Amino acid sequence: MCGMPQQPPVRSSAPRPSRPDASMSLLTNVMDHSLDDGYAEAAARKKAEDDGGMPKTVRAKLGLAAGLVLAALVVTVGAANARIAAPVVAKERQELIDRIEHETTAADKLESSVDTLRADVSARQREALKKSGGGEQADLVSILSGATDVHGPGVKLVVNDAKEASTGGDGDPRETSGFSDTGRVRDRDMQRVVNGLWESGAEAIAINGQRLTALSAIRAAGDAILVDNKPLVPPYTVLAVGDGKRLSTRFQNSADGLYLHALQDNFGIRTGISVEDDVRLSAAPSVIVRTAQPSTEKGTS
Repeated sequence: MCGMPQQPPVRSSAPRPSRPDASMSLLTNVMDHSLDDGYAEAAARKKAEDDGGMPKTVRAKLGLAAGLVLAALVVTVGAANARIAAPVVAKERQELIDRIEHETTAADKLESSVDTLRADVSARQREALKKSGGGEQADLVSILSGATDVHGPGVKLVVNDAKEASTGGDGDPRETSGFSDTGRVRDRDMQRVVNGLWESGAEAIAINGQRLTALSAIRAAGDAILVDNKPLVPPYTVLAVGDGKRLSTRFQNSADGLYLHALQDNFGIRTGISVEDDVRLSAAPSVIVRTAQPSTEKGTS
């Protein structure tokens, strides 16, 4: 079968659209509508709210200015109050100083009066003893009761805490549970020292200047050692009047001397004893006897 001859395809002479123009149109559309509609609405709403009030920068500046004004006001008021209160504080301080000085002066006068009365009492006691038993007996009783100053040969015994007891830290014996058995000198230690000296032949004893009598008490109040209610601080210097060499030897060989030596070896308590040519002890406060009464009854044969 014969057919019509095929004709070549017809080519259009019209120009095709340019691809770069389409790309530019797409980019322009993306730039013009970069935000989603929801974001755009939110941004518009926030802008409307901001436009309805004070501009943000101005509000911040006003807030800063208000804060500075308030701070300046507080400082000014504080300075003014300080200037007003300064004379009052100075006056109160001076009044307190004057009161302390006045009370100190009064205490010194009372102490002087006590010393005068003590000397008067001692003199009256000696006078009474002279009438009843003679002068020598009166002097002996005064010495034994601690009512008069004494001096003579004797010993000097110094007892001090261990070095660790004053340096602090983890090794401080004061911080340990067995506080009473560590490097701190206790009241019971001084009791044994004094009793050992009496037993070894001491005729008069004083600790840190506090004269001991038959009614003296050595005890503790917290961490302090008290002698007749007066606190002492280490080192504890014990002065004893007696036969120096014999007193030193007998004490060191006694049970109480060995006890003190054991404290030195086991807990580091520092001790030292020396023989003195002349030991001087001041008189003790007057001994007030409230219970004992002299017996007037004669013994029956």
